[in-house]
Formats: sequence, C-alpha cells, structure tokens
Amino acid sequence: MSAPIRVLVCDDQVLIRTGLVTIIDAQPDLETVGECGDGRAAVELAERLCPDVVVMDVRMPVLDGIGATRRLAGAGVEHPVKVLVVTTFNLDEYVYEALRAGASGFLLKDAPPAQLLHGIRTVATGAALLDPDVTRRLVGRFATRIRPSRAEPADVPLTPRELEVLRLIADGLSNGEIAAALFISQETVKTFVSRILAKLGLRDRVQAVVYAYRHGLVT
Repeated sequence: MSAPIRVLVCDDQVLIRTGLVTIIDAQPDLETVGECGDGRAAVELAERLCPDVVVMDVRMPVLDGIGATRRLAGAGVEHPVKVLVVTTFNLDEYVYEALRAGASGFLLKDAPPAQLLHGIRTVATGAALLDPDVTRRLVGRFATRIRPSRAEPADVPLTPRELEVLRLIADGLSNGEIAAALFISQETVKTFVSRILAKLGLRDRVQAVVYAYRHGLVT
C-alpha cells in the first residue's frame, strides 16, 4: 500500500482551513501534515515538513499566497513544491500572478469536496489542474494584462499542429475536448502536449497557457 499524499493547508480563515483539513483527513490516501494562516508560515512549514502538495489561499496576511507560491515553486527554486491555489473568483484578481509564480493549478473555494480531492491528487502526480470552464473565464479575463512578446507564431518552435493544440489548451479545453475538436485520439493529444511542453521547456499545462497568452498566440 502506497504512502498517503502529504498535504499542507494554508488559509487565514480558520473555518475554511478546518473544513479543508477535515475533508482531506477523511480520505485514506491523503493526510494533512500541517496547517497555517499566512504565507510566511506556509513557506517555513513546507521547508520543514516537505509536503507533496500545498493547498494555498491567495489573500493572506504577512505574506500572500502569490509570494509564498513564488518562494515554494517559482523559477530557480531548487526543490519546488506543488501548489494548488484555492481562491474566490469574484474577489481574487491575482490568480494569474499565482500561476506565473509557479502554482500547479487552481480551484474555486465553492468547488465541491470531490473536486478539491481530485485536485490534490492530480497536482500530486505532477499534472496541472486547470478546470476548463474556469480557465476560459479566468485566464481570458487577465489576458489583457499580459504583455505579449514580439514573437510571431513562426518564431515559436512548434509545428502547425502543435500550435493548434497549444491554442486549444489555452482556450481551456481538456484532452478529451481537444481530441474531439481535432478528430484524433486522446493518446495522440497527450503525445502532442508532451512534445509542446518539452520543446518550450515548460513544466505543465498552466505554464503552457501563460506561454500562449504572453506570445500572442491567443486573443
């Protein structure tokens, strides 16, 4: 039997934090190894406890979730930690920055418990969690704030088909939806996604979305 996924929960609202811990600890394959109410404490606990996943709020005192995520999973971090951002869509204007800071995915705070658990398990495997509908609304909302580079599609080291797949990823489509749109199998889509990430030196689908917007490949 494999060891349970170790989770650190960081949220400044005690009731929410307690609820998250309760939901997580009720699962046989998950366990909460620590909890805290600000980003600085999250960084300190993560360095000491080495969790598999940090469930991170964004708006917190002392150090917000973006700063904490950057310290735990940002560029140049020697041993990055997987961070799942849990945020309130209507209030939070910083999710895009959190993804750029290195978060492996995000969920809304009103997501059902099953979706939270799925998110933790998904991120723990090394995959990114981007809910298609939320991606369309949220990343699209912040697209105007991203400064595209001057690179043209021809300058991006991808084949036309790979560019097509990347654009669909940026639109928030799942592998199944991409497969249906392009009339190919999901296994073929997975192969394309792997090639795209490798060619562009990206870690996951989250970074692929950011890349597509920054390089003006989607509007």
